[in-house]
Amino acid sequence: MCRNITTLRGLQPTATSQEIEAAARQYVRKVSGVQSTSQATQPAFERAVFSITQATTLMLSELPPRKQPPPTLPPLRRIAARSAPTVN
Repeated sequence: MCRNITTLRGLQPTATSQEIEAAARQYVRKVSGVQSTSQATQPAFERAVFSITQATTLMLSELPPRKQPPPTLPPLRRIAARSAPTVN
């Protein structure tokens, strides 16, 4: 599917609402082919993002815990990890 969508299940701490919405936006961009919304595409795009965010949140809350954390961090955590001070 889309290589930019990372696994959210098993994150510690758990995936935030912002991370879930960012993944939903990536999914909707990919399947719709809409990279930037216009006045004509924005309402449908935003409804899809909202629906997928809700469905993903529900799914993540119902799945059993993972035995191992996901192999990569979501993009929002990568930004925070890069700007965090290193401990020597």
